[in-house]
Amino acid sequence: MRIWLDALPDDNIYANECDNECANDCNAPSFQQSMAILPLMDGDVAAVRSRALQQASPLHIQECSPERWLVCNPTGSGQIAVLDAEALALFQRLSSPCTLAQLLREWPEWSGESIEKLLALFYKLGFLKYPGAQIPVPLDNGVKTLTAWLHVTNECNLRCHYCYLQKTHEDMSAETGRKAIEAIFRSALRHQIKHVRLKYAGGEASLHLRNVLALHDYAAQLAHEHDIGFAAVLLSNGVTIPQKTIEQLKARQIDVMISLDGLGIYHDSQRQFANGYGSARYVLRTIERLLASELIPHISVTVSQRNLQGLPALIEYILERDLPFSLNYYRDNECSAHIADLRFADEQIIAAMREVFAHIGDKLPARKLLGNLLDKANMHLPHRRTCGVGQNYLVIDQHGGVAKCQAEITHIVSTIRADDPLQEVREDSSGVQGPPVEEKEGCRTCTWRYWCTGGCPLLTYRATGRYDVKSPNCTIYTALFPEVLLLEARRLLQYKTPVEVSPNKMWAPALP
Repeated sequence: MRIWLDALPDDNIYANECDNECANDCNAPSFQQSMAILPLMDGDVAAVRSRALQQASPLHIQECSPERWLVCNPTGSGQIAVLDAEALALFQRLSSPCTLAQLLREWPEWSGESIEKLLALFYKLGFLKYPGAQIPVPLDNGVKTLTAWLHVTNECNLRCHYCYLQKTHEDMSAETGRKAIEAIFRSALRHQIKHVRLKYAGGEASLHLRNVLALHDYAAQLAHEHDIGFAAVLLSNGVTIPQKTIEQLKARQIDVMISLDGLGIYHDSQRQFANGYGSARYVLRTIERLLASELIPHISVTVSQRNLQGLPALIEYILERDLPFSLNYYRDNECSAHIADLRFADEQIIAAMREVFAHIGDKLPARKLLGNLLDKANMHLPHRRTCGVGQNYLVIDQHGGVAKCQAEITHIVSTIRADDPLQEVREDSSGVQGPPVEEKEGCRTCTWRYWCTGGCPLLTYRATGRYDVKSPNCTIYTALFPEVLLLEARRLLQYKTPVEVSPNKMWAPALP
């Protein structure tokens, strides 16, 4: 029998920060059951020798190709494996409690070592549990990263139709920027946070690159002095990033996220200059420059009704260049609420995403896409909150005011002069709230709850007036989760060497 999975050290999901920018701000969970990493340890095997085991519930089992079935436990470890028919037959025997001794009597040609290793693997994957045991729940494992959005300018050279900002010519001064950096690290030290991630944003942050680089250099200095990990990303519309800027960003290891909503008219329909001209050709030129300089940009796609038809061609462009990307659904805001044709119906987005997934399936990349394809839903690993709002996220405006979310940047709850801005954000009960998924009505018993976590809390509030209910995009998510899982199963089958289990031994791919 054969089993395909990601379970080698170089596939460690905790080392892979997902590409979705909001999900990047979530804490990594810990589990009562650890992850399945091969080779299995003696303790893993000993855990299944003397006790009955049965299938965990709920499980998602889905045929993904002839004689191949995808299995995962979305409310447990979240790990995904593909089983052949023989492996599935043995696994289905465990739909009711069964001991190792019982299995050996029913499968006499199999050795005890092979059966117990197979059981240990299923148990470590989260597919099996002890009768009566509770399903492992993702536990908050302490804040690992403090992420801060630095609004270095409110100025922009575009007038994107879905933008939530009223543009002005206000910039963050050098003094305000330094005090903002000091406030971020002050809170990190106060809470014993060992990693800081900065997002240089706006407006269009690249218009004030000198200020960005000065802020970055100062942050790097403080990070070194206090032995704190440090990373940063420039969020840009990609219109004007010349070669010199690319070299400066690369020298400082600053990542780049570029907004690209389509090719040609599909991008231009919603991302235009103030004079009404489209910006697509400038953005594509910047992406090619970045690639030529080996600075790989992350592509952020905002999906609206306007660009649905252009998504397949955009995805083809992205996959041909093997670019990391994320798909983000348009959200109503005060600045764009009057534009009706940005909104989409559930059935429109579901149909469009299925067409996109079909294109991805034709050119399936070797890397995981579990955190990229479903807006704010992140399937890389189970988690309890959609983003870091009110937990480990600061938004600092051009004047030094501190907000919880960039989409609510005018709702100031602290300032950079506070001794501990992060603590004030955590204690604030006004504005956007980010409750854990267990507190959201309509989510508590959902199979997908630790991947979806109820969606963007601000979107939910604007649609329902509550933060503690499921997302208005719930129908979209639940329809598309199986489609994303199918792509992952096909990726495992295409790129992973399976674990081979025979009556006399278990063979795993050679470790590096």
